[in-house]
Amino acid sequence: MSQNSNGWSQFFYSKIFLFIILVGIFFVGFAFLRSYYQDYQVKQEIERLKSEADTLESKKIETLEILKYVQSSDFAEQKARMEFNMSKPGEQVAIVKSGGSGEIGNGQVDNIVVESSNVSNFIKWWNFFTAY
Repeated sequence: MSQNSNGWSQFFYSKIFLFIILVGIFFVGFAFLRSYYQDYQVKQEIERLKSEADTLESKKIETLEILKYVQSSDFAEQKARMEFNMSKPGEQVAIVKSGGSGEIGNGQVDNIVVESSNVSNFIKWWNFFTAY
């Protein structure tokens, strides 16, 4: 038995045992670092999702406020006034034309209209600029 126990003690002090221990430490360390990095990534993802959830919550609140306004009578009144030119009973409507020297809504001045005929484009421009 002393030879058998002497063999084991030689094995524990050998370079092979040292190599096996170093390889084992390397694999355990690698597994630890990999799991630590995965944990770090999961925490980063959680933070990103929390930030996104906060952003979506604020957009939801804003959208609900807009919806509440759109469903209100103030919005309906504003739309009726602006798009359908309606007024409240007893209210007087004043129409103000834009001031200027005979401006027409399409940008023509003094009601000068250039005729569209078989005249070349250059002559049309010449007539337009010399009419003033």
